[in-house]
Amino acid sequence: MVECRVYSNGFIKVSKYMPDCLSDKSAPSGRTVPLPDATSQAVSERLMRQIKRAIENGNGAIPFDRFMEMALYAPGLGYYVAGSRKFGEQGDFITAPEVSPLFAQCLARQIEPVLAEIESGDVLEFGAGSGVLAADLLAELEQLGRLPHRYQILELSPELKARQHETLEARVPHLLHRVNWLDTMPNGIQGVVIANELLDAMPACRFRINDGAVEECFVICDEDQLREHFDSPTTPGLESAVKEIYQTCGDLPSGYISEINLRQTAWVSALAMAMDLGVAILIDYGYSRAEYYHPHRNQGTLMCHYRHRAHSDPFRWIGLQDITSQVDFTALARDAVEAGFRLGGYTTQAHFLIANGLDSLLAESDPNDLSRHISLVQGVKRLTLPTEMGERFKVLGLLKGLDINLQGFSLRDFCERL
Repeated sequence: MVECRVYSNGFIKVSKYMPDCLSDKSAPSGRTVPLPDATSQAVSERLMRQIKRAIENGNGAIPFDRFMEMALYAPGLGYYVAGSRKFGEQGDFITAPEVSPLFAQCLARQIEPVLAEIESGDVLEFGAGSGVLAADLLAELEQLGRLPHRYQILELSPELKARQHETLEARVPHLLHRVNWLDTMPNGIQGVVIANELLDAMPACRFRINDGAVEECFVICDEDQLREHFDSPTTPGLESAVKEIYQTCGDLPSGYISEINLRQTAWVSALAMAMDLGVAILIDYGYSRAEYYHPHRNQGTLMCHYRHRAHSDPFRWIGLQDITSQVDFTALARDAVEAGFRLGGYTTQAHFLIANGLDSLLAESDPNDLSRHISLVQGVKRLTLPTEMGERFKVLGLLKGLDINLQGFSLRDFCERL
């Protein structure tokens, strides 16, 4: 087995879509953000005390990525390992597979030809959320006559495992025997790996440029409140990684703040070591490096999600809200190639879904079933429109030991932008 405990923060991320991406201050009349209940507030307070102790033990400060790791993944208390509802109408965001079943049906059409090339190939999904994507994929692959030997789910949250099992048992009970849950990355992967919104919740470092010098963001406790503080970097590799950005983007102006994910290198390297043969499909929201570190994006991409509202304050409702930063796909592609993968393509979610038959799948729906047809049309809009998920979400295909053209990138491949 490949030891992945240090990377586990990336294994339980679920895909999110925010149809009403409003801050709580701009909530429309009659639509207020509900306050956490007493039980949730108690969990948040316990986590806050734990973070403050870490700050005390760290001589008054901890790096931002350490704070983000604790806020999201502290055992029993962090956002992704505690029991609060995270997705759906009663949660904090809506998952892309829950927007429309067409998402999984298109993805199945990308997976099917890969499994056709690999005898007894598996599907491995990192963080299956509510289990909707797993259930829909299995159902569609069954229709296509190309079920995987096993459908493996790497999931560290006991609460999410239980929900996934419940969803699969309700939707595809006859296929449940093919599903098994993992706690660590397996060795000898042969098949398809799916990482749908995984890397955006991996703890990231934040930095600031101060008259050409690189400063690291730390979290301190000031009058019993957490706040950020910038100082000389202590995280190994941070300063050199930021200086590397200059080679693509030029000098960044003084006062420029952004994020950099130093942990994804180890994660993609571990994945490459674990995979013998197959394809990895990474879907997330982000940019090429030139777009990510554009001078006008001078406050970075850090975003928090709570009850269908988005804001940029990571110190609000600690442990009860999601904290994310977008993905630098240039760095991800470089790390993947250096780890032993070959690029299979890079495109927008809209182009990927259309190339995998989205139009024909929608055309197959019965317009006389008005309610379902309208629901599918609305789902297609959410998944593909530039103002919705269509261009903000990107898809990166990685190949290992397999010579195959991935049809999801046949309509438009933007690898030249990386």
